[in-house]
This record gives sequence, structure tokens and C-alpha cells, in this order.
Amino acid sequence: MSGNLYERLGGEAAVNAAVDIFYRKVLGDDTISHFFDTTDMGEQRAKQKSFLTMAFGGPNNYTGKDLRSAHKGLVEQGMGEAHFTAVAQHLQETLTELGVAEDLRDEVMTIAASTHDDVLNL
Repeated sequence: MSGNLYERLGGEAAVNAAVDIFYRKVLGDDTISHFFDTTDMGEQRAKQKSFLTMAFGGPNNYTGKDLRSAHKGLVEQGMGEAHFTAVAQHLQETLTELGVAEDLRDEVMTIAASTHDDVLNL
């Protein structure tokens, strides 16, 4: 299948489904859920859908903060390597649960890994 990663994943419907399942996993994980205690999750889901759409080559309607700024407060609250790894694992599990082909999962996880230093403000 040709096209950008966004199209190959299934477009808007696929991103929406992935984000919803992903946050269900994240909020169910006691090691990271506390970082979202004061977060408007409806707004967070919308931002994440818009960000991933852009990151995967779809329409760029993302108007949120850059990754470093968006996560600065979380890093100050103690977010670190183990938390990043947990989030990445939930993303991997979400993609697997949705039946995303291994080559596409690898592309997504490569993009996720590329955010490491910005998310952790390194």
C-alpha cells in the first residue's frame, strides 16, 4: 500500500481508535496515570489525535505546544525514563491490539522513539 504512514495506518479512524485505546491503557497504569490527574482528557485526546496525524504525515492541524514545552512540567514532577518506556509500551500494545502490521508498528515506534529527548527535556 502506498501513501504516507497516516494513510497506510488507516487515516483518521485508525488514529482516533488508537488514541482512545492508548489512553485507556495509560490511565489504567498506576505508574503513569497520576501525571494526568489534572488533565482534561477530552482535550488531551484531541491534541494527541492532531499531533499523531501530523507526525504520521496526515493533515497538519496541530496547534499545541512543542514536545519539550508540553512535557516540561511533567519532568519537573519526576517524569523520567521508566515513564517514557511505559508509555511507549502502551503504544506498542495498542498497535498490536488493533492488528497494525509489524512494519507499520515499527515505523510508529521509530517516530515515538525520536521524541525521547524532547519529551524528557534532555
